[in-house]
Amino acid sequence: MRVDVLLLDLVIVLTAARVFGALARRFGQPPVVGEIVAGILLGPTLLGPWIGGTLFGPEMLPALRALADVGLVLFMFVVGLELDQKLVRGKGRVAVTVAVGSAALPFVLGMGLALALAGDHARGRPLPFVLFLGTAMAATAFPVLARILTDRGMHRTQVGGLSLAAAAVIDVLAWTALAVVVAIAGAGGAEGQWKVLLALPYALVMFFVVRPLLARLVPSFERAGRLTPALLALVLIGLFASAWATEWMQVHFIFGAFLFGAVMPRAGAERLSHQILERLEQLTVLLLLPVFFVVAGLNVNLRALDVTSVGVLAAILVVAVGGKLGGTYGAARLARLGARQSWVLATLLNTRGLTEIVILTVGLRQGVLDQELYSLMVVMALVTTAMTGPLLNRFHPDRQLARDVAEAERAALGTRAAHRALAVIPQENARAAPLAWLAATLAAARPPGEVVLAHLRAYPPGRLEVGTGLSFELAEMAGAMHDLEELATRARETGAEVKVVSRFAAAPAAELPALIASAAPDVVLLPAGLPGRETILAAAPCRVVTVPPGAFPEQASGGTPGPGMPAGPVAVLHDGADAPAQVALTLALATGRPLVVAGGGRAGAALARRLSRLGVAATAAARPPAESLVIASDAGHEPVDGDAPAVHVLVRAEPDAEPADWPSELAALRATAPPSPEPVS
Repeated sequence: MRVDVLLLDLVIVLTAARVFGALARRFGQPPVVGEIVAGILLGPTLLGPWIGGTLFGPEMLPALRALADVGLVLFMFVVGLELDQKLVRGKGRVAVTVAVGSAALPFVLGMGLALALAGDHARGRPLPFVLFLGTAMAATAFPVLARILTDRGMHRTQVGGLSLAAAAVIDVLAWTALAVVVAIAGAGGAEGQWKVLLALPYALVMFFVVRPLLARLVPSFERAGRLTPALLALVLIGLFASAWATEWMQVHFIFGAFLFGAVMPRAGAERLSHQILERLEQLTVLLLLPVFFVVAGLNVNLRALDVTSVGVLAAILVVAVGGKLGGTYGAARLARLGARQSWVLATLLNTRGLTEIVILTVGLRQGVLDQELYSLMVVMALVTTAMTGPLLNRFHPDRQLARDVAEAERAALGTRAAHRALAVIPQENARAAPLAWLAATLAAARPPGEVVLAHLRAYPPGRLEVGTGLSFELAEMAGAMHDLEELATRARETGAEVKVVSRFAAAPAAELPALIASAAPDVVLLPAGLPGRETILAAAPCRVVTVPPGAFPEQASGGTPGPGMPAGPVAVLHDGADAPAQVALTLALATGRPLVVAGGGRAGAALARRLSRLGVAATAAARPPAESLVIASDAGHEPVDGDAPAVHVLVRAEPDAEPADWPSELAALRATAPPSPEPVS
C-alpha cells in the first residue's frame, strides 16, 4: 500500500463529499444524496479502470475499507443511541399500525421479486437471498427522514411526528430482520451455527447486565461536569468490543455497534449523550462516512449493465416505491388518517438513503447480493431518497405546511379564556414546576382561567447532516412534550385549564415575542436569564413575572406544582408600583395566605391598613418574614439575602399605571375565585 496515494485518496474523498453534498442541498435534496453520488462517480462508473484503478485500486481497497468499517461502527452506534422510545410516546398504536403496513407490503413484494430473480442472482442460496431482498425493500432511512422533517419544519406538525415515530419502529423491524438474514447466511458450517446461537443470549446480557453498568457513567459525568477522555475511552472500548463480539458470532459488526448504542443510558443522560455525539459526529460525518460512500461506490459499476438490467431496475423501483407507498397509505387510512396525511406519510417513509446503503453493503459482503443487483439496488436507494422532496412539494406544499403549523399552534392555544397566564418553560426544564404552579395559581384566581406552557427548543440549523440527522433532538423534544403534558395534568389540579405549546425554533429568543403576541395573555411568567428577556419586557402588553435562579427550594423543581412552596405569608416589597402589589394580592387570596407589605415605609403601612379595612389579612413589616413568598418589582428590588424569605418572584414594574382600584379588584377576585385552599407546605 502506498501511503501517498492513500492520503491523496482522502483529499479527493473529502473534497467530493463536501462539493456534491452542497450541490444536493442547492437542488433541494438531502446532502446524503450528493455523498452517495460522489461515491458512485469516484468508482468504475465514471473513472473507469484507468484513473480509478490507480487511485482506488485493489492495493488501496483494504485501507479504505478499514476506515469505512470504523465509520460504519460509529454511525451504527449513533443510530442506536438516537433510537429512543420517547419518539413513539403518545403515538404508539397509530405509529405501529403505519410502520407494520409500511414494512410488510414491500417486504412481501420484495420476496416475490427475489423468487423471480433467484435463478440469476441467488448464487445457490435462495433462502437468505429472498429474505434479504424483502428486508432491503422494507427499510426507511430514519436519520435522513429526521433531517428532512427539521429542514422543512414538518416536525411541528402531527404528520411529521407520526412519520418519525413510525420510522423508529420500522428501524427496529428492519435491523432485526437483517440480523436474522445475516445469521442464516453466515451459519454455513457447524462452527458458524453454534456461534450464531449466541446472538440472542448476547443481546439479553447487553440489556440486563451491560446497560445497568453503563448507567454508572452518568454520576461520573455529572461529577466531572463534562465528557472526560476517560469516559469517552470507556464508551469507545465498549463499542468496539461489542462490534467485535457480534462479528465473531458471524452476525456482522454493525449489530454489535447498534446494540451498544441502544443500551446506552437514557434517564438523566441527555447531556452525556449530546457530548458523545458532538465528539463523534465531526470525525464520523466529515471523514469516515464519506470514505464508506466511496467504498460502497467502488462496487457500483453502471457501465457493466445491459438492457436486461434496465428491466430488473424497473421491477425493483416498482416493488420498492409501490410497496412502500401502497403499504403506508393503506395502513394510515386504516388508522383513520386523512387521504392527504396518508400520502405525506407514505412519501416520507419511502425515503431510504444511508440506511439502505448500509443494508446493501452488508448483503454484498455476506455474499447474498451479486455486484449487478447491488448496483441496481443502490440506484433504487438514490431514486427513492431523491423523489421525497418533489413528492412532498406535491402532497404537502409550503402553503399547506404553513397552514398545518399555524393550525397546530392554534389547536394548542385554542379559544382564549377570560384570564390567560403564559409560562415560558426553559430548555433545561429545571424550574418548570414552580413556573407552572405560579401560572396556574394566577390563572385560577379569575375563572375561567387558563395556563399556556410554552416551550421553544433551539436546534442548530447548520449541524452536519450526512449521517445522524436530528433524530436525537426530536426524541428529546418528544420527551419534553411528554413531561410538559404530565406537568399540565398536575397544574390542572388548581382548577385552571392548561395547554401546551412545544416546538423547535431556529431562534427561540426572536420567536418568543410573536408567540406571546398570538397567545394574548394577561400575564407572562419567565425564568430569569432567559435569552431575549429584554425584548419580551419591551413588547409584552401585560404584566411580566420573573422567577430568579434559586428562587424555589430544590424539591420544587420536580413533583407536583405545589410541594416545595413555603407555607408562610405572601410578602410584597412595596415600592409604589402597581403590578407587584396586584400579583401579591392575587396569590394571597388564591392560596389563602396572609399578605405582608414590606419595605414600603409609610406608603406600605398605609396600603396594609387599607387592605385590612377591606377584609384582607394584611400587615406591614420592615422586611418579609421567614418562609414567605416575596413579590418585588424587578426595577426596584433585588431578592433579599439572608435567612428571611425562601422564595422570590420579581414582577415588572408599571410606574405609569393608574393606582389599583382595590375595592373593585377585591370584589372581582372574591366573586370569581374558588374557595381558598389550605396553605401549601
